[in-house]
Amino acid sequence: MHLKNLLLPVSLVSLSVLADVEYTLTIDQPDHHLGNVSVLFPKSAQAHLDVKLPDWRTGRYEVLDLANGIRYFNATDHEGKALKWHKIDKSTWRVHLDDPSQVQVTYQVYANQLAKRVRHIDDSHAFIDASGFFMFSDSFRQEPVKVALDVPKQWRSISGMEFAGNKHTFSAANYDVLVDSPIETGVNEHHKFSVDGREYELVIWGEGNYDVQQMLDDLKKLVKTGSLIWDEYPYRRFVFMVHATSGARGATEHLNSTIIQRHRDTFAKREDYLSFIATAAHEFIHTWNVKNYRPAGLVPYDYLNPNYSDLLWLSEGSTSYLEDYLLLSADIMSHDEFFKNLSNTINRHLDKPGREVQSAAHTSFDKWINQGGDHGLNYSTNIYLEGSLISMALDIDLLANSDGKVSYRDVHKQLYNQYKLPKSFTSKDVKDILKQVSGKDYSQWWQQHVDSPVELDFDTLLDKVGLEFTYPEGAKTIASLAVIAKSEGQLLTLQHVARDSSAWQAGLTAGDKVVAFGGHHVRDSLVDSLAYFKGGDTVKVDFIRRDKLMSTKVKLEQDFDKQKRIQALASPSESQQRLFKAWTGITHPKAQ
Repeated sequence: MHLKNLLLPVSLVSLSVLADVEYTLTIDQPDHHLGNVSVLFPKSAQAHLDVKLPDWRTGRYEVLDLANGIRYFNATDHEGKALKWHKIDKSTWRVHLDDPSQVQVTYQVYANQLAKRVRHIDDSHAFIDASGFFMFSDSFRQEPVKVALDVPKQWRSISGMEFAGNKHTFSAANYDVLVDSPIETGVNEHHKFSVDGREYELVIWGEGNYDVQQMLDDLKKLVKTGSLIWDEYPYRRFVFMVHATSGARGATEHLNSTIIQRHRDTFAKREDYLSFIATAAHEFIHTWNVKNYRPAGLVPYDYLNPNYSDLLWLSEGSTSYLEDYLLLSADIMSHDEFFKNLSNTINRHLDKPGREVQSAAHTSFDKWINQGGDHGLNYSTNIYLEGSLISMALDIDLLANSDGKVSYRDVHKQLYNQYKLPKSFTSKDVKDILKQVSGKDYSQWWQQHVDSPVELDFDTLLDKVGLEFTYPEGAKTIASLAVIAKSEGQLLTLQHVARDSSAWQAGLTAGDKVVAFGGHHVRDSLVDSLAYFKGGDTVKVDFIRRDKLMSTKVKLEQDFDKQKRIQALASPSESQQRLFKAWTGITHPKAQ
């Protein structure tokens, strides 16, 4: 079906649906990532109707300029007559009305943004996040919607939305529900299961080295753990969507579904599989944290402008922290794997100079503009990393001050109970809940850990729960340059130089191509190249910048060939054992 076939007179549509906003997506050129959209808006008596496509999508705090994929926009009235229109900004089309009328708009969408989890069409499937496909009008944002798909016969369509009449048509209460209910349609693998009276589905697009039975077994365990934190489940049906593909990776939470993307060959190894199931746990937690309670700056969503909040560290970082708790409690993850993940998080934090510059509140507000790379590592942090560790510190502090009776889980339980949407919460509200559950004023703690760059004493924190953070046995000292370098040909290209390190002070910067250290030509890796030296040595570094050979002298730093890791104390006290059990839900591995 081509665009001209979508221009059906509104009179042909039954009167029973005229109160709804009707969407139709026709996919007849999948090889070229193209789809044709028709939107039928109810009767409007306004002088004009502004029709908009979101500039970003929920769960990704980044302006995506999604209107760049729209072509062949057209608008007609209830008789099929052309209406005048013009664009008033990059994402808004203004349709002019001489008389009250229903309005039908049609346009073509280019959908080749799989990695951003917003829109993708090819010969095997389509992933449909409404923010990338379906325009809306503020005038009808709260009206019921229906979505009809005209797709190849062999395709199967799945969504968290309810079916409406046939296997390729869905309905939702309003546009906000539609935006938070992506559709996966195509050639896919589909499984259903029930747990505690709730219905679940697993749909997988793409072939890979995954074990479906293992995925199903662990998802069944995972979805039972919501009651460890919250008093109720906010859904009766939940859909896990998985893309086993090439290149694209990541995941996004939605109202009662999630989309998880991984390279098709990263499911089989234990470490890879744990990463997958941890992602599933993360998005599952989001069903409460973000999708049912979220900061004031995110309520309601403004699809054409950034929604600012200084609490994104709690929305995302706390979710990252709690995911391993659920996996550990469900016996999906071992305590050694739990220790390894937490060790990696702490080491990433310590290796990021930006932690000394940007607070969790600041990085939350600046999520829309924060960048990675060399400058990002040196001057910024991120909501996931800082939020996870702040959540851990707050959890252990609550547990220690209450002899294990109050935890950070109680805070999230109360956020859900007291600030369920359409309500929202502020930093003050979180501090009020902290005082409610603990009896302690956390204002000063909040200032030191959230509103200021955080400085955490991991030794003291972990000791409270019978753990230590130390170098593993056999770790050896090595020379370090405090940089990240990538081997390119016969050179080592610097990708990051740690702020205030000896390399930084010597003038080295990201982009420099190192030729030699102390007259020795570089080897395949930075570690191998520095094997000739020891910490404290001053060496000449020859490098290329702007195609010119240059040199400087650097005093090498000392590091270890293995990072610190968390391990259980050999003889934990009764108090440490008790707090460990209250913290993790399992017995301390060295319990007497």
